[in-house]
Amino acid sequence: MDASKRTYAPINFQEKLARFSDQWQPRVIAEINDYQVKIVRIEGDFVWHDHPETDEAFIVLDGTLRIDFRDGSVTVGPGEMYVVPKGVEHKPFAAGEVKMLLIEPRGVLNTGHEGGERTARNDVWI
Repeated sequence: MDASKRTYAPINFQEKLARFSDQWQPRVIAEINDYQVKIVRIEGDFVWHDHPETDEAFIVLDGTLRIDFRDGSVTVGPGEMYVVPKGVEHKPFAAGEVKMLLIEPRGVLNTGHEGGERTARNDVWI
């Protein structure tokens, strides 16, 4: 990037969230090396899936997220984070709308290798 055209501005999560209302469709807001920071709105139940090659970080901004595992669950509230280790099957659930950040390597599908109607397009920037 040409240094003379560089702009310095923070990324505002609320402003980015206000730009879309669809759920289960993560939007990329930044890249850190080969990792993407994504913002997403979710509500309801997701699909059981895993990511054999990578961990997945969930950072809740608003609402309450429950991540189900085959042998239990964890509840994550605003200002909290949970990292699902690579290869661990999980299923996010939100009784009401949850707004959150996801951090994962570029190219990771939100449904892992499960596919289906909840699979979002990758690399959609906002």
